[in-house]
Amino acid sequence: MARGAATVSAGVPGQFRTGVLAGMGAYFAWGVLPGFFAALAPSTAWELIPWRGLFTLGFCAVLVLVTRSWPRLLAIARDGRLLGTLAVSTALMYVNWQAFVLAASTGHVVEVSLGYFINPLVSVLLGVLFLRERLRPLQWAAVGVAAVAVIVLVAFAGGELWLAFVLALSFGLYGLVRNRVGARVDTVSGLTIETALLVPVAVVQLGIVAAVAGTTFGRVSPLHTVAVILSGLVTAVPLLLFGTAVRRLPLSLVGLIQFLAPILQFISGVFLMGESMPPVRWAGFAIVWAAIALIIVDGVLQFLATQRSRPAGQPAQRGRPAEHGGQAGAAGPRPAADATAPAAPPSGGGIRGTAE
Repeated sequence: MARGAATVSAGVPGQFRTGVLAGMGAYFAWGVLPGFFAALAPSTAWELIPWRGLFTLGFCAVLVLVTRSWPRLLAIARDGRLLGTLAVSTALMYVNWQAFVLAASTGHVVEVSLGYFINPLVSVLLGVLFLRERLRPLQWAAVGVAAVAVIVLVAFAGGELWLAFVLALSFGLYGLVRNRVGARVDTVSGLTIETALLVPVAVVQLGIVAAVAGTTFGRVSPLHTVAVILSGLVTAVPLLLFGTAVRRLPLSLVGLIQFLAPILQFISGVFLMGESMPPVRWAGFAIVWAAIALIIVDGVLQFLATQRSRPAGQPAQRGRPAEHGGQAGAAGPRPAADATAPAAPPSGGGIRGTAE
């Protein structure tokens, strides 16, 4: 078995329970994250994203020192190709973070939930286009239903739907890029390098905000200042929980748990923040949920088939945080894509690959 791969059987209750709790904790955190950033008013997304990157880097640096994992970090930093790939993922992470916080801070949390509802479908299409994956019939049906939903929403629903599509596409592409580096980049090292690469952009962006509108950090209240600092913590901790989950659970199960995040985002946007949901938008979301239902049914059937075909006593196949996309560089066509395989958000960052 590859070094670092989990060998704990799914029949071990303690490991399974820990994995489920960690996965639910990660996706619960990502589900309520829009409310956290909305509460940081009057700070705007243009100010919050640089601070988020800088404080996430600080937290990751402490974590690297405490765990003494800096040799692995330096090895990644010395690999020119890996660093170049992470530079691309950093750009996609920045776009995802900016769109996410912009939506959360301007009353468009429903659009955030839509973006993450359709993200698994975007990942499926990217897998077909770039990784030569083959889809199962239910997955093709889900893609077709989702296409109808997009047409309905774009043609009739209006609103800031572009934010949803930017989130879904940037998240999917981020996962695709991180899929290429696979197990060579662990979660903490990857996020540390990505936020380090983001420092020049953060400094320039803060300079522009200070010159144009003035910064709010340290000028609103002590609680606001502490909350902005904690944005680094709330970015990194869910990723660590996510990593714990994927080491202990089949990825198909983690993929089903991932829908907790957009469900919570939708509930927050509609019922807590009172965002508008006219009938046409309800109809569009209903079609999206029908597509998601097909994806979930397909994932459950695939999981059950895998369980039945595995010899008795053989442990279930686990994944690692940087490998959720599977054999990205393998020759020949990929097997049918698992649309429920999770992506660790760039807010974490990503696969089908980590962005919120």
